[in-house]
Amino acid sequence: MVHSSSNSLRLGVNIDHVATVRNARGGRYPDPLRAALLAENAGADGITAHLREDRRHITDKDIESLINGLRVPLNFEMAATKEMQDIALRHVPHAVCIVPEKREERTTEGGLEVAREENKIGDFIAPLREAGCRVSIFIAADERQIESAARIGAPVIELHTGAYCDAHAEGRVVDCEAELERLSEMSKYANELGLEVHAGHGLTFDCVKPIAAFPQLMELNIGHFLIGESIYIGLEAAIKKMRKLMNDARS
Repeated sequence: MVHSSSNSLRLGVNIDHVATVRNARGGRYPDPLRAALLAENAGADGITAHLREDRRHITDKDIESLINGLRVPLNFEMAATKEMQDIALRHVPHAVCIVPEKREERTTEGGLEVAREENKIGDFIAPLREAGCRVSIFIAADERQIESAARIGAPVIELHTGAYCDAHAEGRVVDCEAELERLSEMSKYANELGLEVHAGHGLTFDCVKPIAAFPQLMELNIGHFLIGESIYIGLEAAIKKMRKLMNDARS
């Protein structure tokens, strides 16, 4: 999360799945920091990394390397646990994004339930904000969740775009249009409440432009697709193509 002009849309590149490939064999290759530096040089505005409880991809050592090696901001994705809070307070990354996490899930399946746990999450993010981290909450495009995020003092929300991306990929046109409309309306609503609005999850070259066109959005976080596409065309080319599509959507 970095400051930029109001019309520009930032790109955060998630490098988790570089670590997934590394961990399939063990050892040190491929190195997530090297990928992050390539992304930085290709024009990424920030790097996102999710340190999961089971350390299935990113590790504690990776977070330390990223904090020490990056010039662009690190967005540290984490569950609302004491262990992760301690790690964040030790490193004080530019941003922390609080996400739901279940051990059995392959990837983050939905947004954080803020409305039912408002006091708990409010208490959890308070020390992170006091330490100087910019706190983001990863939530569904839902009015109740957005209102709760605003009430607990989270300056940023990230809207979960997974349902839209799935509908688009599966050719479910009516569902796709409905999800897009919901994301658009909730982006406007969050903006009216004074929240900075980001979005991410499942975005590809084929479906990014309608989301990127929302004027209220300040940042997209994209990872799995870019890392996968880099196998074919290289990471730099994948990031530059995604950036061009985002820019075209805004022009």
